[in-house]
Amino acid sequence: MGEDDLAGAPAMTAGGALLARLKAVGIDYIFANSGTDFPPIIEGLAEAEAKGIALPQALVMPHESAAMGMAHGYYLATGRAQAVMAHTNVGLANCAIGAINAAMEHVPVLLFSGRTPVTERGRKGSRTVPIGWGQEMRDQAALVREACKWDDELRFPEHIPQMVDRAHAIACSTPRGPVYMSLPREVLCQPCPTEGLEAPATMMPAVAAPPAEAVAEAARLLAAAENPVVFAQRGAGSAEGFAALAALAGEWGIPVCQYWAVQLAMATDHPMAAQADPGPLLAAADVVLVLDALAPWSPDAHALRPGCKVIQLAQDPLYQRQPVRYFRSDVTLAGDVDAGLIALKAAMDPLLPAHRARVESRAAAVAERNAKARTAVLDAARRGGGTPMTKDFVSLTLSEALAGRDATVLSELGCPLSPMTLSRHQAWYQEPHSGGLGWCFPAALGMQLARRGRLVVATMGDGSYMFANPVACHQIAEALELPILVLIVNNAEWGAVRQSVLGLYPDGYAAKTNRMPLTALSPVPDFVKVAEASRAYARRVTDGAALAGALAEAIDHIETKRTLALLDIAVRA
Repeated sequence: MGEDDLAGAPAMTAGGALLARLKAVGIDYIFANSGTDFPPIIEGLAEAEAKGIALPQALVMPHESAAMGMAHGYYLATGRAQAVMAHTNVGLANCAIGAINAAMEHVPVLLFSGRTPVTERGRKGSRTVPIGWGQEMRDQAALVREACKWDDELRFPEHIPQMVDRAHAIACSTPRGPVYMSLPREVLCQPCPTEGLEAPATMMPAVAAPPAEAVAEAARLLAAAENPVVFAQRGAGSAEGFAALAALAGEWGIPVCQYWAVQLAMATDHPMAAQADPGPLLAAADVVLVLDALAPWSPDAHALRPGCKVIQLAQDPLYQRQPVRYFRSDVTLAGDVDAGLIALKAAMDPLLPAHRARVESRAAAVAERNAKARTAVLDAARRGGGTPMTKDFVSLTLSEALAGRDATVLSELGCPLSPMTLSRHQAWYQEPHSGGLGWCFPAALGMQLARRGRLVVATMGDGSYMFANPVACHQIAEALELPILVLIVNNAEWGAVRQSVLGLYPDGYAAKTNRMPLTALSPVPDFVKVAEASRAYARRVTDGAALAGALAEAIDHIETKRTLALLDIAVRA
């Protein structure tokens, strides 16, 4: 359809038509950082409101990293992909880290950015200010292409419905992930037909599921195993998957190791919840079930027994985007983890009677071993309440403060998982393995946006807090009334960098120095004042004896005043 075909037909600005189609495919929010390419988008918002056309809610994001993080957190809470809109190449560049994080964690995001006008004159939307020339790139999509499943550019306004439908379907197909669309300003300024904008999507996502015979083979291997083990990093997929894993592991006496976990797959106090060290488990294992784990163990430190069989279950069990990943996979199950676990349990249930006596004995031994290990972890955490305190003590105290509450904890180099008592799906998330720092704070805001009644906790190191563009995040929290609890575990350094150096050079020169090069963050800013600048509750805690009271006070503030609360907690290096 050309412009001549639009004569007399109902039409609206292409920018508005794009937003209307996003609503039709199920987008709730557009996290937007606007620029000079946005006039047709802004005009479209106003036009749609005037005409009573339903659109996603457009939220102003002071920084693109916050937009990507909020879309990520909203998806974790709801399972629904959202949209991010940024300004030309510079805004897209600020989205790149969020796109890398989303790609690593199979989080679908519909990412858009404007494209500097191609024309200098003669068309509505042509270049009008110097940045129209300054922001031009030969290949703008290259900024995020390696992190995206698909990218395209809008060339004609009448392509909007099919382009949005395809983008949403690809983003939500397994393995899920971000997609990118470039939006030239001249195209957005053109009229677009409105007919069919509200119609159902014309493309459905492709959701993979493993074949029944592969599930049966995995069930046979696990049932016959003497020392099976499960490694889980990205949770169990859903509440149903969480329950299926708990039941399968409990009934069959299989320990579950959450090594470098990004999402909680099993209650931390479940009898089959093993401690995080893969070494002893792998040394004995004859069958290993890997649940969506990028690196279920470290080949440099851990080795499989000869003859050990490995089953990999994930949206992309071979992690095809990673050039180097050589983990064994004797049975490869491609599909959503929750559906795979439910199918695997159903295949194993009929086999249980023949193995019951053997697996009950194994379950008792595993439970005893896990209980001793957990007691040791909790006892060590309790001893860390000095001045300053340990991160494990902070984790334990936070866990006790959250007992009985509907809460979600997001951690980015903050509170570790092992000392916490967490028992349900969506109780805990850690930063993506891609390591794009600054994720936790905005992801927690996105989680809170989706779950207004839940207590959402963002715990991060002092460096991660600074990476999060905290002034932008605090502004969002105040503007959108998102009362999360922020805990900064503050050791005034890049603790992860220090530990990496000590791991490679335990007896090296850097380990022997009083001040390790390139790790210190002193003088540390006054984070309390940063939070107070946006009228948040904020307090510094230096003594472990005061932490429980400070947490109770901060949570009470959230529940009664409904604004963000921040605790800057001094911890040991």
